[in-house]
Amino acid sequence: MSVPPSPVDVGDLVSRLRAAGCVFAEDEAALIVETARDVAEREAMTVRRISGVPLEYVVGWAWFRGLRIAIDSGVFIPRRRTEFLVDEALRVTAPGAVVVDLCCGAGALGAAVAAERQVSLYAADVEPAAVACAERNLAPWQGAVSQGDLYDALPAELRGRIDVLLSNVPYVPTDEIRLLPPEARLFEPRVTLDGGPDGLSTFRRVAAGAAEWLAPGGHLFVEMSDQQAPLAHAVLLEHGLTAEIAVDDELGANVVHGTYLP
Repeated sequence: MSVPPSPVDVGDLVSRLRAAGCVFAEDEAALIVETARDVAEREAMTVRRISGVPLEYVVGWAWFRGLRIAIDSGVFIPRRRTEFLVDEALRVTAPGAVVVDLCCGAGALGAAVAAERQVSLYAADVEPAAVACAERNLAPWQGAVSQGDLYDALPAELRGRIDVLLSNVPYVPTDEIRLLPPEARLFEPRVTLDGGPDGLSTFRRVAAGAAEWLAPGGHLFVEMSDQQAPLAHAVLLEHGLTAEIAVDDELGANVVHGTYLP
C-alpha cells in the first residue's frame, strides 16, 4: 500500500505545476495525487504535465457530466461546454430510444445520455484509439462501438431507425488550428479538430445523410461556434430537417438541433 504524500510533498507539487504555467495547480495536484499508485508514478505524471501534456492524458481520465471518462493519449478530450449538447439531447430522449454517438471520440456523449436514460446505444469513430477507448467507456451500458467513416461504420439495420444522433464533429476551420491552445494543437489528433476551410466539412456530410438514417421524428444534435451555428442551421434546412439553435451563455456553448419530419 502506498504512503500518502505529506503536505510538504503536495506543496512542492503545486509549486512545480504553477511554475510550469498550470493555472489550476492545486486542483491538478490533487488529481495527480489521487490517481498515482505510488511515488514513482506521481513523479512521472508530474513530469509529463510540466512538459505540457494535457492533464487528462496524464491521469488517464476526464470528468464529463459527473462521469469519469477514460482518456487515452491521442483521443479527443471532451470539453465541459459539450455537456450542454447532452442536456439538449436528453430533453427529447425517451427510454428505449436508439441513440448513436457519431464521431464519438472516447464516447463521452453516449455515456452521459445512457447514464440517465435506458437506451439502445451505438457509437462510431474513424480513429482506432478512440474506438478502443469508447468500448471501455460504453461497456457499462452495453454500447456497441464500431470503427469507420461516419455512417459507413454503423450497422446497416440502423438505417431509418435512429431516434437521437449525437455528433460532435470537428469544427475548427483549418486556418484557425494554429490559434488553438498548445494542449489541443500539439497533442490531440488533427482529424478530431480540423473541420475544413469553414469548419463545416464533416458536419455537411453528417447532415447529408441524416434523413436517411434518422427515424421519422428523429433528432440530430451538433455543437458549433457562435459564427458557425447559423450556417449549420441553414445546412440542416437544405437537407430536409427542421432546425433550431440553443445557446448556453455560461458555458459558451451553441448546439444546433435538427429534426427529421418527413
